Amino acid sequence: MQVPTFTGTNLYRPAQYGKLRPVQASTPTLLTPPDPGWRLIPQVNRATLPADAGDWLLNEGSLTQYLIEKSGGDFEVVRIAQSWQSPYPSERALLGLRDRQWALVREVALHCHGQAWVYARSVLPVTTLTGPLRHLRRLRNESLGSLLFQDPHLKRGPFEIVQLPASSSYIHPSLRQPQPAWARRSRFCLYGRPLSVSEVFLKQFQP
Repeated sequence: MQVPTFTGTNLYRPAQYGKLRPVQASTPTLLTPPDPGWRLIPQVNRATLPADAGDWLLNEGSLTQYLIEKSGGDFEVVRIAQSWQSPYPSERALLGLRDRQWALVREVALHCHGQAWVYARSVLPVTTLTGPLRHLRRLRNESLGSLLFQDPHLKRGPFEIVQLPASSSYIHPSLRQPQPAWARRSRFCLYGRPLSVSEVFLKQFQP
């Protein structure tokens, strides 16, 4: 499959993935925010983690289901942004992608009681969104997590975690906060195809 690339100062996605208006850019380079510094659990000092981290930060079950139960069903997925992008360097490494290989990046807020409790960023490579997973390109305000955990073919890799600093640029601008925030991410595999999901627990989150 041909990998979409920059052409001149315009950015396009391939025709087979739908129309995308060209985006004017001053240079054909990619903007790369600082890497949050993700670390595997064995590399983390457990004494620095919240006392109840095992209930939520390190819980390997469905976060969507956890939030539904915690909120008594007052739960909503709000899509903030979704577009074809070149993932961050650490995301490319996690997913085994080449430089400038594209992926569908989906950013959502998970709301409980009308407040954003969690910011989630999903990275789905072009090559993943084919065959039995083509339908994942059409998600709107649906829970990706619910779809993933319903599939018996799902495999999940180990967690990486980090405590993001106040006003971290990793978080979507509409959700940035003056407090630090714990975050986690992991690599999922469905039908041999990888994708990643990172989740940031915002100040409104109530474990």
